[in-house]
Amino acid sequence: MNSVQRPALSGLLLAAAGAIAFSGKAIIVKLSYRYGVDAVTVIMYRMLFALPLFIAMGVWAERQASARANPLTRRDVLDIIGLGFVGYYLSSYLDFLGLQFVTASLERLILYLNPTLVVLLGWAVYHKPIHPKRMWAMAVSYSGVLLVFSHELSFAGADVLLGSSLVFASALSYAVYLLYSGQLVQRIGALRLVGWATSVACVCCMVQFAVLRPLSAAVVPVEVLWLGVLNAVVCTVAPVLMVMMAIERIGAALTAQTGMMGPMATIALGVWVLNEPLNMWIGFGTLLVLGGVFIVSRYGSK
Repeated sequence: MNSVQRPALSGLLLAAAGAIAFSGKAIIVKLSYRYGVDAVTVIMYRMLFALPLFIAMGVWAERQASARANPLTRRDVLDIIGLGFVGYYLSSYLDFLGLQFVTASLERLILYLNPTLVVLLGWAVYHKPIHPKRMWAMAVSYSGVLLVFSHELSFAGADVLLGSSLVFASALSYAVYLLYSGQLVQRIGALRLVGWATSVACVCCMVQFAVLRPLSAAVVPVEVLWLGVLNAVVCTVAPVLMVMMAIERIGAALTAQTGMMGPMATIALGVWVLNEPLNMWIGFGTLLVLGGVFIVSRYGSK
C-alpha cells in the first residue's frame, strides 16, 4: 500500500469507528435506565466524566491558537456559551429524555434526519434555495422515519409519540448549532469550539442535576457509574476526535457518508444487547432514511 492510500484508508477506518462508537450512546443510556435512574442523572454522570477530557481538548486547542496569535474575543466566548447550550446541552438532554420512550433504533433514525433539518433551516433563515433532488431526498428520509414510527406507535402507543417528539426536538436543536457554528468554526477552529462548547454543556448538565435533584440522587448503582464512564469516553469524546481526524484525511463529505453506518450499528447493537425487535419495517425504513441522507450529502454543494 503506497503513502497516498494510507491516509485514505485510515480516514475511512476512523470515520467508521467514530460512527459505530457514537451509535453506542443510545444503547448505554437504555442500559442505564434499567437500574432505575432518570435522564437527569444519566446525562449528569456522562458529562461529569467527559468534562476533564473536553477541558483538556480546549486547553490544547487554545495553546495552538495562542501560538498563532488568535485569542478568543468577548463575542467568541458568548457564541461558544450559546452554541454549547443549544447544540450540546439541550440537544443531549432532549435526546436522553426521548430514549425513555422509544427504541434505540427509532432514536437513531430520527437523529439522522439532521442533514435535512440543516437544509430546511438554511432555507427558512437564510433563504437558501433547495435543489429539487434534495427535496426529493428529504421526502424519502422522512417517509422512512414515519414508516418505523407508525409501526412502533401501533405497539407502544402515546409514549412513542412523546419520545419521538423529544428526539426530533433534539435533532432540531443540534441542526441550529450546525447552522450557526459555521462562521465561528472558521474563525476559532473546530477542535477549539468543540472543546469549550462541550465543556459548557457539561457544566449545564451538572447545574441542572443540582437544581432538580437532591444530593442523595447521586447515589446510584456502581453499574450506572461504569456505564457513565463508558458513555463519556467511548461514545462521546472518542467519536469526536475520530471524526475530526477522519475529516482531515478524507474530507467532510466522505466522512459523513461513511457515518451512515451509524444507524445500522445502532440497530444491530439494539437487537444484540437490548433484545429490541428487528423486522422488515425497521429495515426498510432505515434504507429509506440512509438513501435520502446519501442524496442530500451528494448534492450538498448545489
